[in-house]
Amino acid sequence: MFQIRVEPKGLSFETDGEASLLVAAARAGVVLPSSCRNGTCRTCICQVQSGAARHLIDWPGLSLEEKRDGYILPCVAVATSDLVLEAPAAHRRT
Repeated sequence: MFQIRVEPKGLSFETDGEASLLVAAARAGVVLPSSCRNGTCRTCICQVQSGAARHLIDWPGLSLEEKRDGYILPCVAVATSDLVLEAPAAHRRT
């Protein structure tokens, strides 16, 4: 199990590394903005502040520079370690 923290609100959830970060967050009541859920619309884009994740598709809708800067698309990414994500629009489901 990996611990995921979402900043700047300090939200947290766990994931088994099998479910996408978007799905794992939703299961824990954390809402990450999303739309297409297939890695193309970029609605869910966030930045990894620490830890590691991998994308489930070969080329998600990110530029090389964005990938180098630690941006991921949680709808098509899984955690490979504990993570701290920067996702300002994330919130707890009400």
